[in-house]
Amino acid sequence: MAKGFNSRGMGGLGGGMNMNMIKQAQKMQQDMMKMQQELQEKEYTAAAGGGVVTAVVNGKHELKNLEIDPEAVDPDDVEMLQDLIVAAVNEAMRSADNDASSSMQKLTGGLGLPF
Repeated sequence: MAKGFNSRGMGGLGGGMNMNMIKQAQKMQQDMMKMQQELQEKEYTAAAGGGVVTAVVNGKHELKNLEIDPEAVDPDDVEMLQDLIVAAVNEAMRSADNDASSSMQKLTGGLGLPF
């Protein structure tokens, strides 16, 4: 037999430990895929301008809903409304990103794995 090999595989006792690590990695991968699916379906809401503009996005960064209070519509100040929309959408996106990051960190135990 070649050096370092025996009838139970490479290195003898290490084979069982490697199998256990592979199973753990596969389970973590399945858990990550499930969590990613759940995160993509979640919705995140944020408001701007004291609530006159509200944006709802999902975990895929798709804008699902945008509500604008009529008092926010001033034909002489369209730029303010545009800024409020951008602020609300960006804050909702940040919430989605923070939730995804936090959830993945809990799942991976801070291993720093990409998702």
